Amino acid sequence: MLIVFDVGNTETTIGLFDEQSLVAHWRIMTDVARTADEFGILLRNLLAASSVPHERVTAAAIGSVVPPITDPLSKACALYLHAEPLIVDARARLPIRLDVEEPLSVGADRLINTLAASRLYARDTICVDLGTATTFDCITADGVFLGGVIMPGVRTSAETLTRRTSKLPATELVPPKQIIGKRTEECIRAGVLFGAAEAIDGIVRRIKADWPNEAIPLVVATGGLAEVLQPYCSQFDRVEPFLTLEGLRMAHEILTA
Repeated sequence: MLIVFDVGNTETTIGLFDEQSLVAHWRIMTDVARTADEFGILLRNLLAASSVPHERVTAAAIGSVVPPITDPLSKACALYLHAEPLIVDARARLPIRLDVEEPLSVGADRLINTLAASRLYARDTICVDLGTATTFDCITADGVFLGGVIMPGVRTSAETLTRRTSKLPATELVPPKQIIGKRTEECIRAGVLFGAAEAIDGIVRRIKADWPNEAIPLVVATGGLAEVLQPYCSQFDRVEPFLTLEGLRMAHEILTA
């Protein structure tokens, strides 16, 4: 079995694959300082909770945008799962091309999404990844990363709003029943969620208008909030919450062949 890690700035998404099937997945907080031993114990406990003996894990892959996490997580995989992890970053020899000015600065998640989208859909794609930042990755059918757009993430915007305004309470990102809020919390939720949806749709429309060929790109949403935003974003063609995990599985398959 293959275990993969999508290490984001706020959350780390973990996937367990049995050949090509995603059989289990978990989310843990990234911004909690952990040693290799703590990661190792956590991983064994997650596997045990899913009734998977840790001995069944024979391989690992990590895509990380948080370098301080990569080393202890790698050591934990090696020591506690006996699986030396493959690190997937801009130096990996993947069958994609980065048509940008600074290829080595492209985040691992955006590389992996490019690989997954080009292989799964075989058509021009805009991948909207809703994490700490909301990224728009522009990908051609033959696996060229054209660049994209980065805007503040939905939770990041909400946290900034409540942190910088003393009288506005922190609130869960639960969609309100209507746009006009009757309580302060409802007003915040409406502003953050509906505002994010309109911003996402607007940026996608602008990207489509500036697309370098006549193709109409497929719009795929992924990330932790993709399903929350789906009902309010008219530009989404499909939602794939675990696209990055699938990309990590593909990258491991390609790079270890």
